Amino acid sequence: MSSANEPEGKPGPIKLWWIAARPYSLSASTMPVIFGTAMAATIGGAEIRWLRFAAAFVGMLLLHLGANLMNDAVDFRRGVDTRVNPVSGAVVRGWITPAQAGIAAALLFALGGAIGAWLVLVVGTPVLWIGLVGVAVGLLYSAGRFGLKYHALGDLAVFLDFGILGAAGAWAVQTGELSWVPAAWAIPMSLLVIGILHANNWRDVASDAAGGVKTIASLLGDRRSVHYYAFLLFAPFAIVLALIAVSRLGGAGPKMPLTFLVTFLALPLAVKLMRRSLARRTSPDPLLFLALDGATGQLNLVFGLLCTAALGLHALIGWALG
Repeated sequence: MSSANEPEGKPGPIKLWWIAARPYSLSASTMPVIFGTAMAATIGGAEIRWLRFAAAFVGMLLLHLGANLMNDAVDFRRGVDTRVNPVSGAVVRGWITPAQAGIAAALLFALGGAIGAWLVLVVGTPVLWIGLVGVAVGLLYSAGRFGLKYHALGDLAVFLDFGILGAAGAWAVQTGELSWVPAAWAIPMSLLVIGILHANNWRDVASDAAGGVKTIASLLGDRRSVHYYAFLLFAPFAIVLALIAVSRLGGAGPKMPLTFLVTFLALPLAVKLMRRSLARRTSPDPLLFLALDGATGQLNLVFGLLCTAALGLHALIGWALG
């Protein structure tokens, strides 16, 4: 495997920044925006304001891209990133410098922040509070002396920023109100976002330990990381069933539509990923485990699209039944 001291041939600028941005991970931040917007329309009764949706979507995308680049720059400077991984690593490959990644991250943060400020002006304080928490978590993820990811708090950070806050924020953008409902219904896909990060950290346990980084994966060790990964893959399906049941029996909030059972179409993919993780030491192709984070990102995308489709089916059935 290539190292930082053995740079590969530098690609063209489009491919270079594509790899630097880690596009496979972007569904983690954009799916909650799509889901929260669809919830606002189908469950919250809001009329979708497409300009607001576009602003929220692009703003989240820019902030995520900035976080990816800043994370790569900080990790490289701290000596954490020392090897090239299959689907990322423009800094460690020597294609861009940490300074260049930092400048690009700052520009992306500025653009995303400007879009967020516009949404606050248009919508009001509900978006402000969610935005402030989200930006604070994002900046503290890897920056500063107490980077969350270096103290086993990265899982919580992505659960918040790329899960429940994204959905709750998208709801607020459309309705102008805060609600716990989109946050609760986004928990299943939020766990899969943690699954992406855990697959990454599980792979990098040795290099993280050498760089003094503590992650949930390093604290658990290899054997218990298997169990944690299994929980992150399969708990979302159980939570969907629980939300359907509790919303009917408890009487709190709207009922989660039965159409959410369509999410079980993603279960075979989760099983496939679990098998891939179990074969991490016996598979003839080590890339299957090294790229497990990207594959988990695909599951997150499929699951999120099915959640959104469930809302669409619910609305369609309601319309057909009059």
